[in-house]
Amino acid sequence: MHLTVVLAPGVRLDYAACRTAAFRFVKEWRIYECHRHVTVVPGDPDGLPRLPNERLYLYP
Repeated sequence: MHLTVVLAPGVRLDYAACRTAAFRFVKEWRIYECHRHVTVVPGDPDGLPRLPNERLYLYP
């Protein structure tokens, strides 16, 4: 899946992640970083770097 994280105006980070990690990341991000924006973008994430420490979001 394609994740987009907006840290500030003009500062956007795009990552690829598996479905489980993407949804757990979004859930946690919205709890702790509510002033910043994160979305799952439809489309192909080919060519994007993997979400850093993605494996940490695979297990509860």
